[in-house]
Amino acid sequence: MTRERIYLFDTTLRDGQQTPGIDFSVEDKQAIAKMLDEFGIDYVEGGYPGANPTDTVFFEKKRTRRAQFVAFGMTKRAGVSVSNDPGVTGLLQSKADAICYVAKSWDYHVRVALGCTNEENLESISASVTAAREAGREPMVDCEHFFDGYKANPDYALACAKAAIEAGARWVVLCDTNGGTQPAEIREIVKAVIEAGIPGQNLGIHAHDDTGQAVANSLAAVEAGVRQIQGTLNGIGERCGNANLVTLIPTLLLKPAYAERFELGIERDDLAGLTKLSRAFDELLNRAPDAQAPYVGASAFATKAGIHASALLKEPETYEHVPPETVGNSRRVMVSDQGGKANFIAELKRRGIAVAKGDPRLDTLIALVKEREAQGYAYEGADASFNLLARRTLGQVPEFFKVDSFRCMVERRYDANGSLKTVSEAVVRVTVDGEELMSVAEGHGPVNALDIALRKDLGKYQGEIADLSLTDYKVRILNGGTEAITRVLIESQDGTGHRWWTVGVSDNIIDASFQALMDSIVYKLVTNREKVGQAAE
Repeated sequence: MTRERIYLFDTTLRDGQQTPGIDFSVEDKQAIAKMLDEFGIDYVEGGYPGANPTDTVFFEKKRTRRAQFVAFGMTKRAGVSVSNDPGVTGLLQSKADAICYVAKSWDYHVRVALGCTNEENLESISASVTAAREAGREPMVDCEHFFDGYKANPDYALACAKAAIEAGARWVVLCDTNGGTQPAEIREIVKAVIEAGIPGQNLGIHAHDDTGQAVANSLAAVEAGVRQIQGTLNGIGERCGNANLVTLIPTLLLKPAYAERFELGIERDDLAGLTKLSRAFDELLNRAPDAQAPYVGASAFATKAGIHASALLKEPETYEHVPPETVGNSRRVMVSDQGGKANFIAELKRRGIAVAKGDPRLDTLIALVKEREAQGYAYEGADASFNLLARRTLGQVPEFFKVDSFRCMVERRYDANGSLKTVSEAVVRVTVDGEELMSVAEGHGPVNALDIALRKDLGKYQGEIADLSLTDYKVRILNGGTEAITRVLIESQDGTGHRWWTVGVSDNIIDASFQALMDSIVYKLVTNREKVGQAAE
């Protein structure tokens, strides 16, 4: 059976940039466009030339090799010719292969937002598409608010789509702009559009995630006949985000309901780079990846319960819907107070630590983990601290240095200019190879001061931790009252991009933080030696 082609359209650089807190530079856009192009996305929408300096500069050159490079903008204004509309002119002068116009398809918006007649809006759609086609660009139209518009006035919504097709648009994209349409409605309306005479091979879907169903709505549209899907990397976008292409792509390629009927410009083997793509994008955004993201999250193939782990080790299919390596991810059997020997053996093996099932040290480790988790430690979220705990139990962690004492001071005072300031200072005393060292540092808060002081002078190990940085710090109060137990989780990173989490628990937040800081440094020193050993082999 011949499979039908589904085209993937990425709007990360345009719609994704509407995400609060995200503002791409030209260099960011170049890097992301290259990532998308190399992965095999069919269309890369770069932004809105003329709307801002960044997008204008970005469209001075073609930024993709394989993918169609797309410029986005409004259809011409009513009452103005195409040649006299500066927005359309900017689109036609850009180095784009294709032009995606956004057009109103809800008569309510035509009246309120555009302030023109329905007929004038239809004329703007037709004239704009014609101009792009005559300029040798591939024209497409995003029918904004199409589903809400169809429910309010189906005849006019269809008229907008038909105007685009009749003028020569390659694609008419049906947009669920407010993100509130349900999958059953999507399916029904798409079928009605096709029955009205617009072929499915010319239809696309643009879904927002305001009800958490952007992926489901996109798949429903495909099932009903559309052949282009618009979305973003990791589902970023304004409000609740857009359809997540990182979830949609493996679903289309790996699930028989779609894989047997459709093909993409991306091959199944290409999915091995999906997790890397997703995490590289998060790295560029300077944010931690979503651990529970489908397919690519660190917890996507993590198992915690002992009975699940035991079955998983025998037959992975018992608790995995796809093999993790298919999407470039890996299996994690997590350790916790719910875990049995199977969890621990699997986790130790994954770390290159061999221990026999009958080794009494294994029983000691299991008992220790369960005891410490009862105290508030959470090793399932602090992989590095578990690694160190296991190695210490097995006698595999040397004493690199000894902390003799530390002290933190917080003082609120007026400076020489009369401004009120809060100053944090920390003093740390350590012994390295019998030599006593003392470091003093100020920081933005006591934990920051303590971190700086601890890493200020570790003697012969100082060079090894020069590229270590703390990237995240989380605090959780485990019980109420003035004697509350506090759990601190710290995420660290080194110059290679490797990240790890460590944990500390105490009735004193500074002490809990110090435990996690200590583990972070020791873990870095241990892994440095593992890398040297691997290189020697």
